[in-house]
Amino acid sequence: MAFMTLILMVSFVLGLVAVASNPSPYFAALGLVFSAGVGCGLLVGFGSSFLSLVLFLIYLGGMMVVFAYTAALAAEPYPESWGDRPVLLYVVGYLGLLILAGISFVVDWGWGGWMGGGECGEMSMVRGDFSGVALLYSWGGGLLVLGGWMLFLTLFVVLELARGSSWGALRVV
Repeated sequence: MAFMTLILMVSFVLGLVAVASNPSPYFAALGLVFSAGVGCGLLVGFGSSFLSLVLFLIYLGGMMVVFAYTAALAAEPYPESWGDRPVLLYVVGYLGLLILAGISFVVDWGWGGWMGGGECGEMSMVRGDFSGVALLYSWGGGLLVLGGWMLFLTLFVVLELARGSSWGALRVV
């Protein structure tokens, strides 16, 4: 389990480096979706499976809007990818800074311990995040519907703003 958590943490950091180092919005949105998925996997590893599911669904809705917005506004015929020279220099620079920060973290604070989410109660029959399911659907059901409706409305607003005079991303239809 510790090895899987380490792999997820490294993947999360690499996804964030992919977002920070890429000037093309297509690849940056892809890195952001990858980082969101790996971050939700980390939450599952630490014992918050329901929170991970809710965040992943919210991220999917938000990333759909972000990707539609970036695809509509960025009309580059040849976007720069991660293998191009300027982007590769950014990647190497960010990874070098992260390695230096990681070394100073280990030297100053030590490795420490990672606590999972299963330690919330000694004699508990239900995990701590499962009790949130009933509360979310009983008290927060209206807010879930409102949040989904707002994401749906935002998608249409972004597509209408990006359309402009030349029909933007909808010109092919």
